[in-house]
Amino acid sequence: MHFAFLNVINQIIKNMNNLFKKLIIFPVILLFHACNAPVVNNNTLILIKTTLGDIKIKLYDSTPIHRDNFIKLVKSGIYDNVSFHRVIKDFMIQSGDPTTRTSKSKSSPDSLTTYTIPSEFNPACFHKRGALAAARTGNDENPEMRSSGTQFYIVQGVKYDDAQLDQAEQRINSNLKQALFNKYMKHISDSLTSAGKTLTDAEIQEIASVKMFDYLSASTNYRIPDDQRATYKSIGGVPRLDGTYTVFGEVIEGMDVVDRIASVNTDSNDRPVTDISIFNMTLVRK
Repeated sequence: MHFAFLNVINQIIKNMNNLFKKLIIFPVILLFHACNAPVVNNNTLILIKTTLGDIKIKLYDSTPIHRDNFIKLVKSGIYDNVSFHRVIKDFMIQSGDPTTRTSKSKSSPDSLTTYTIPSEFNPACFHKRGALAAARTGNDENPEMRSSGTQFYIVQGVKYDDAQLDQAEQRINSNLKQALFNKYMKHISDSLTSAGKTLTDAEIQEIASVKMFDYLSASTNYRIPDDQRATYKSIGGVPRLDGTYTVFGEVIEGMDVVDRIASVNTDSNDRPVTDISIFNMTLVRK
């Protein structure tokens, strides 16, 4: 590398050190909250009335951005007559896209690609059976892993043994490292743009690689906590999504309804052949 390029790298890294220190990627460095605690008065309960039965969920107070956004949407009636548009047995059921509404009486807000909210990753909020989580676009176009403002999914999942959980850990770590590298690339590019400077893609990747090497040298891989391993082995879930999709609630009644929805016939796009809709959602307690 020539001298001028070295100066640019050093200046960019110096300017971004404080920003990178604030990046929260691995769940082991996040603040812990009691997502798995029993229902208390501070939790918000939502009743989802569907064509196959009722599902009651509680929203976690430890993910306030997602909680308040969901409450706002429920109160607005935006979920009335919206369909479950993606259903994969032993994985999850997904809904919340206003364009799937069976009745066109309500206007549709921005959905998956244009209306997003910041992620709220929390190691105590994990993808166990019954978890409520926010859908989002992929890491390449969404390196900040921001959540869809409206779309959500409920985990059905399967039970795991220790060998499968070890494999899930490897996938989680791979996903987290790739997400971190994507973040580095984006922040470096944004910093260069703000400074009025230009580098090639290869040069930006080299700077990101330096940051990635420094991070990996000072960190350890994520490990699924023992209590969560026990949960994944006893009731199941989808552990590979932990740390990259925001979990913000859980089902407290009606998992049999989730199972019924997850078992319906679907087409090649994972959409139910017979429409499964949400009649409405109501706030049970706030």
